[in-house]
Amino acid sequence: MKFAHLADTHLGYRQFGLYEREKDFYEVFEKIIDRIIEEKVDFVIHSGDLFDSSRPSPMALLTFQKGLIKLKNANIPIFAIAGNHDFAMRQGSIPPQVLFKKFGLKVISPINTNYMYEDVFIAGFPFHSSSQDKVLKNKLTELSKKAANHEKSILVLHQGIDKYFNLQYELEIGEVPDNFTYYAMGHLHNYINDDFGKGKLVYPGSSEVWKTSELDDFRKNGKGFVIVDLDSKKPSVERIKIDLPREFIDKTIDFENLDSEIGLIRNTIKDFDKKPIINLTINNVTSTNEAYELINEELDDLTLMVRPKFITPGEENIDLIIDKENALGPIEVLASRLESYDDEDITKFASDLYALLSKDKNEEAKQLIDEFYRQKFSAEEEED
Repeated sequence: MKFAHLADTHLGYRQFGLYEREKDFYEVFEKIIDRIIEEKVDFVIHSGDLFDSSRPSPMALLTFQKGLIKLKNANIPIFAIAGNHDFAMRQGSIPPQVLFKKFGLKVISPINTNYMYEDVFIAGFPFHSSSQDKVLKNKLTELSKKAANHEKSILVLHQGIDKYFNLQYELEIGEVPDNFTYYAMGHLHNYINDDFGKGKLVYPGSSEVWKTSELDDFRKNGKGFVIVDLDSKKPSVERIKIDLPREFIDKTIDFENLDSEIGLIRNTIKDFDKKPIINLTINNVTSTNEAYELINEELDDLTLMVRPKFITPGEENIDLIIDKENALGPIEVLASRLESYDDEDITKFASDLYALLSKDKNEEAKQLIDEFYRQKFSAEEEED
């Protein structure tokens, strides 16, 4: 018996505000569905963040519906949970996945935490924030007890685990029950395939490049999904890489060689099927206007986006002093400033709020604030 495991497809995401990038995510999802059917799997598991928003666009909904119908026609059932992007951050919110129950989608939810596929026990629940850690741990204990009655079992979660995340996580590795056969994880966009307990713990990663920080892992492990075979004593996991619609190119050049280097880039990309996205670092810049003009003149018609970074001679000296490997990003700086509170809930709340506000998701930010204060202070009043 084998199944496909994917996660973090983020249908509807319009990266850099470009509709072309939104269509790229749809194209990759369609490729994945076609490849899953080719592999003749028994079933599919999607571990959350199917959509990028709790209110997906009509095109995002239609893209998933088409994929779901393809799977249904191939007699391949699909089990899914909701990730943090799939539902609004307020109590009682319903993820868009429920719209597709009549099309055959089997939603793993707080009401229906588990299913059986032949002799395989499939269980899980949607994303829980760190402020819900007690509920999360209690549910894991309950599912672990149920899994003990089955030889083959799959735990489906959309959570961060401390072993694989830096600061933002909801579970420590020791809090994850160790008696499942396979751990179908979502949330982390990089590919992880790890031994855990008696089985395998896998984050298949996002299906497309959701952030440019994912590029290193993408170049190492690709983007796609996994095929899991449960017939052996320990599950075997095969990585299936999917070709992305367009290329991301990183290039560092010196301002003195700008003309010739830009010419080489133009010659390289002129025959690409789709316009690439270029991250361009230019050292020793003495005239940003001159650099901008040349980049726009030579590359504008051949690229979807050029993201230039200009480094002047003075800035270069500063860069030599800063240890970039250990430099703190905004989330890490925020967390370090909140250490004095000694409260993981406050740190998680602040980082989640920053993430929403940085994307202009003001309504979701307000909902997060309301939920946090309702849970935090109502709990404190009960204790008093």
